[in-house]
Order: sequence, then C-alpha cells, then structure tokens
Amino acid sequence: MTDAKPLAGKTALVTGASRGIGAATAKALAEAGAHVILVARRVKALEEVEDAIHALGGTSTIAPLDLTEADSVGRLASAISGRWDTIDILVLSAAYLPTLTPISQVEPKQFNEAIMTNVVATQALLAAFDPLLRKAEGARVIGLTSSVGADPRPFWGAYASTKAAFDNLLETYGAEVERLSPVRVAVIDPGATRTEMRARAYPGEDPETVKPPETVAARIVQLVQEDFPSGHRERVD
Repeated sequence: MTDAKPLAGKTALVTGASRGIGAATAKALAEAGAHVILVARRVKALEEVEDAIHALGGTSTIAPLDLTEADSVGRLASAISGRWDTIDILVLSAAYLPTLTPISQVEPKQFNEAIMTNVVATQALLAAFDPLLRKAEGARVIGLTSSVGADPRPFWGAYASTKAAFDNLLETYGAEVERLSPVRVAVIDPGATRTEMRARAYPGEDPETVKPPETVAARIVQLVQEDFPSGHRERVD
C-alpha cells in the first residue's frame, strides 16, 4: 500500500512560492505531507497559496521576503532555525527575467536585479541553510534552471548568464557536500511551462500549448524522495 503522505514530518522551504512553478511545487509538497515555508515578495499571493494548501489539508508558513535586500536571507534563516531543527527540502524557484534584448542594450538596473535574485541570493540561501540541511536525514536541494544557461541564445544573454552562474553554484555546492553529508542537489530544467515568466518571454504563444506548472511540481515531489547523486540534472518534458 502506498503511503498517501510520503513527506509527512518533513519541512520544505520554497522560494518564488507565490506563483508559477514555485506555487505549484509548494502545494504539491504540502499535499504530500511536508510543512512548507513559503518565500516570496507578494504577501497577498503567498496568502492565496497558503489558503490553497490548507484547503488540501496541508500546513504551511508564509515568509514574505525580498531576497535581494541586504541581510534578508540571514534574517530568514535565523527565524527558521529558531523554530525548526532541520530543513529537509529546499526548492530554489525564485528568478528574475530581464527584458530580452541584445547584450549591447541590456538595462543595467534590470541586469543587476537578475544577478542579485538569480545568483547572489542563491549563494546566500545555500550558505544560510547549509547547517539545517546537514542536520536533516537525506536533505534534498532542487534548483530550477533554464536551458539558456547552457545553450546561449540571442537576446537572452542577461538572463542566461545568471542562470549559468546559478547552475554552477548548485552543482559546486552539491559536489562539496556529497561526501560529507547526506545532502543531495539536483538542477531541474522545467522546459516550456505555463507561467507568467514564460508569457512575458513569448507573448504570442498560446499558453494551452505548453504544460502546466503542476506537471513540474509533481516531478519535484517524486525526485525529493529518490536517492539520486548530487549533480543530477534533468529536463521535465
């Protein structure tokens, strides 16, 4: 008989949890039994995700936060460590997409926000939650990437360069902890998915022609229960 709540007793933290893949993943993890800490900037959107989780019979805690603000991640880690002994699942879904433009015309303010959100905040999250991840029994870190990070594409340079750095940070961290702890790290390319970010990048695309974020979320819930090696990469089609 299959356990209906395979993640019961686990604590998960999901960034970018107010919409898209992050929100869908938070709901799926909670439905599988995990208590989910929801991190994003928009309070109202987080409350809506929390209401949906409660309607599913799950539990969650909202943590409204701008990951790009100085010391914000440190404050979050301090608050969480005062309440929970471990983080079993860390899903890094938050991302910022600058306007698609030639490299010569990249808007500096947008590029800086992409670097802060996609790169600097990622390192800060890994550093801040490393102690809680190591205390868990087989913690899992899942980073959501994009194919453009490894496959340069015209006009995507500002975003792609930050996702390449994101991938490198995740994979390096995975290699560092693999022999020292049961923490395992995976990088997931969700592929074409029906999200607001996708709609901004492809305004003429019919959203019904691409998969819903729930498909990616379901795969993440499966993956965090698997015994994969650090550095695992896959695409969800």
